[in-house]
Amino acid sequence: MPDARTSFTQDIPQSIERDVEKAKAVDAIFLFKVNGEDGGVWTVNMKDQPGVTEGDSGGAECTIEISTDDWRAMTDKPGAAMQFFMQGKIKVTGNALLATKLQSVIG
Repeated sequence: MPDARTSFTQDIPQSIERDVEKAKAVDAIFLFKVNGEDGGVWTVNMKDQPGVTEGDSGGAECTIEISTDDWRAMTDKPGAAMQFFMQGKIKVTGNALLATKLQSVIG
């Protein structure tokens, strides 16, 4: 159950690097806002330059906001993301359909 900082500085970048073409197939830029201890803001580019950068790099087509506790719980059970969304624990703005493509790369 990694914290968000570990996920965005190690796990997700490694997942993208393992299969850059799969990441590019998502064809979107995401902004994650993880609130709480060990949280932060990260841009996940799965479009022209796949990778993760700290902060808001601009150009995000989908913004996902979640608490650090819910992030940990969701990384433990990636299939729970839709349930968390329905419960209002994940707030998605922009093109919400893009969020459904994330699990194949970062899940």
